[in-house]
Amino acid sequence: MDITLLIQIVNMVVLMFLLNGVLYKPVKKILAERSEKLRGMRGDISKFEKNATSRQEEVNAKMAQASGKAKAALDTARAEAQAAGDTKLAAIKAESDSVKEKQLADVRSQIQAAKEGLQTEMDGFASQMAGKILGRTL
Repeated sequence: MDITLLIQIVNMVVLMFLLNGVLYKPVKKILAERSEKLRGMRGDISKFEKNATSRQEEVNAKMAQASGKAKAALDTARAEAQAAGDTKLAAIKAESDSVKEKQLADVRSQIQAAKEGLQTEMDGFASQMAGKILGRTL
């Protein structure tokens, strides 16, 4: 055992204390802070996920409600349009029926006038034919 061994041992102990104070403790402290920060971030992430889920459920509920209101409004508008269309159709049908009846009455009066005209002409035509057949005027 010579003195160099003792110097080496002292040197190692001093180096351990220096490295412990300068290198190991700060690195351990930084690792502990990172670990704590990660735990905090995981907690925040979990809160944000829960918040996002609840907001998505709220949005879905509002969308379903809005969809129901829109469908009800559409059904109401469709029913009103159908009623208005039925009313207009009934009015147009009534008007067309009245025009049809008027035209039928005009046609009937024209047929009647034509029958009367033909009847009077037929009497004259019959007497002319009889006169031609008999050779004298009647």
